[in-house]
Amino acid sequence: YGVKARNAIRDIEKAKEENYECPRCHHEKVERESSGIWNCHKCGLTFAGGAFRPQTGRRIHRIREEEE
Repeated sequence: YGVKARNAIRDIEKAKEENYECPRCHHEKVERESSGIWNCHKCGLTFAGGAFRPQTGRRIHRIREEEE
């Protein structure tokens, strides 16, 4: 593949491995569970977001909260 394709894949893989901020507790430990599913390891919030980043141009919808 060409350089542009390799660079695009590198940027996408880097973005999905970064730590992101939780919309509820604001702790920076939100990780990707699967495509579009994100989980905060501190408060247990599981929510839908983008495939490679939790924030999209749209509102984030909560799909499940873990009982503590």
